Amino acid sequence: MRRYPANSPQAAARIVALTVVADGDIADAEIEWLDRLEVHAQLGLPRHALHALLDTFCEDLLSSDQLKWADACPVDEHTLADLMGEIQDPKLRLKLLRLCVELAEADAHVAEGESIVLVAAVEHWGLHYEMVRSPSQESSPGPAGASRAAAGPGRSEA
Repeated sequence: MRRYPANSPQAAARIVALTVVADGDIADAEIEWLDRLEVHAQLGLPRHALHALLDTFCEDLLSSDQLKWADACPVDEHTLADLMGEIQDPKLRLKLLRLCVELAEADAHVAEGESIVLVAAVEHWGLHYEMVRSPSQESSPGPAGASRAAAGPGRSEA
């Protein structure tokens, strides 16, 4: 797996890419969502660079022992922790969590793999409070459905 500098646009984009592939499918709705919200620009990348990074991430998964499509998430816990560890800036973490929640909901279904990625982000980045904040507690809209998505299958919301 390639390494990127902490908090770099590439490291951030890889978290988005992980969310895209976490359900085992790159849905058209997800790619359209990336383009419509100009996620590339929000992360400081040209559009083609975000799409290229998605391809590169898939190549890395295919060439490593990480890819386990029979599992709910295509990477193991150690790799997931390494990827999350590349994001250290609190504002970037929050931005990525919000983007990834919206992305996971783009196809109107939060798959188990997507839920695992969202829960890992919350746990690794210490954003538990974001999952229980109501929209009235912040000036900008919070992650829509974040508590539902992060609760995961068979888990209840707080």
